[in-house]
Amino acid sequence: MSQQVRGLYFDDFTVGQVIETPRRTITNTDIVNFACLSGDFNGVHTDWEYCKTTPFGEPIAHAPLIYAIMGGLTYASGVNDGTLMAVIGIDEWRMHSPVKHGDTIYMRQTVMETRASSKPGRGIVKFKREFMNQRGEACQSMIATFMYKARPEGDKQ
Repeated sequence: MSQQVRGLYFDDFTVGQVIETPRRTITNTDIVNFACLSGDFNGVHTDWEYCKTTPFGEPIAHAPLIYAIMGGLTYASGVNDGTLMAVIGIDEWRMHSPVKHGDTIYMRQTVMETRASSKPGRGIVKFKREFMNQRGEACQSMIATFMYKARPEGDKQ
């Protein structure tokens, strides 16, 4: 029995295509759990009194936490399910604004480039990724490059 694929194959991506994930609200529990998982208890993430002295006024989410949540939201969207082969690189990762408890975030990714791999049966897709909040502001952005399976020969659309 073969695995049901719901993801997009390399052949399905087109330059300029925009893909959005579902949304998720960040909680204090998310921030504290990530601090425990990562061991990063920096005051800007975990110390309410210290945070009162910062421009944020309260703890902010760890940047890698938001990146990880976007991975989960991408999986939930189905885009990569059964077709993603590898992360090639993350470039120009920028933090534009903090993510706090109560912010609802999602990812908007735009296909920048597609090219066949040197090996058959796969291709490379480069995205501009923006992690957006409920106000439509980009909290983080990056250029992300991935390898995807090509559509099987008998399954060309």
